[in-house]
Amino acid sequence: MKRGIILKSSREIEVMRAAGRVVHQVLEQVRAAARPGMTTAQLNDEAERLIAEAGGVALFKGVEAPRARFPFPAALCTSVNEEVVHGVPGDRVLLSGDVLSVDCGVKLNGYCGDSAVTLPIGPITEPNQKLLQVTQETLELAIAEIRPGRRWSEIARQMQEYVERHGFTVVREFVGHGIGQEMHEDPKVPNYYDRFQARSDFELRPGLVLAIEPMVNMGTCDVEYKDLDFWTVVTRDRRWSAHFEHTVAVTEQGAAVLTGGT
Repeated sequence: MKRGIILKSSREIEVMRAAGRVVHQVLEQVRAAARPGMTTAQLNDEAERLIAEAGGVALFKGVEAPRARFPFPAALCTSVNEEVVHGVPGDRVLLSGDVLSVDCGVKLNGYCGDSAVTLPIGPITEPNQKLLQVTQETLELAIAEIRPGRRWSEIARQMQEYVERHGFTVVREFVGHGIGQEMHEDPKVPNYYDRFQARSDFELRPGLVLAIEPMVNMGTCDVEYKDLDFWTVVTRDRRWSAHFEHTVAVTEQGAAVLTGGT
């Protein structure tokens, strides 16, 4: 990881937007394909094909983690129901009523884009629909509040308050991040506020590009690893979770979403 916040030029931001378009196309294809009977591996195969056709590189594939038993093997993270993040695609068959969080990262022409959505698989319950809606709205709230001169902690506090007002909790162990030529750059971008996070607070400045990604749980905010491969993260109480993410540039006017497809 590069140390220190790296502001991006307008040219770099446009290159990142091109990477973001590929990410958006992949997620839209997954949205169209994800249905009962599909496996998460089938969805990943389609994502890898689209990324290769676009001339991009799958950001997640080959990434190593401190305790993980193997490098991440896929282009997508596919996390189902109680799985929060970093789910490994495989032979799991999606069932009607599931919720599927899909995270995709792409590097194109030396710059990265990163985005995530949580999708209903067939009809889902009203509480689960509310979970998805609140998580997406929390991301939208954050983007709407971005403008130069603000401190990130002001926005993180609003995100946490919005989630908790609806009876859900914000994951603490995993947060957003700066992004540019590397997938993970400074700063860390929490979706909640506490005194510890306040010590690493930062000011929003034009040229700052962030991957903002609220992860919201129905029950406890506590998480743990599902298996000894130390990839898939699940809620400790096994209640369900949702995850939405965009790569967002801070501009003089406010925010520009680089993974929105434009």
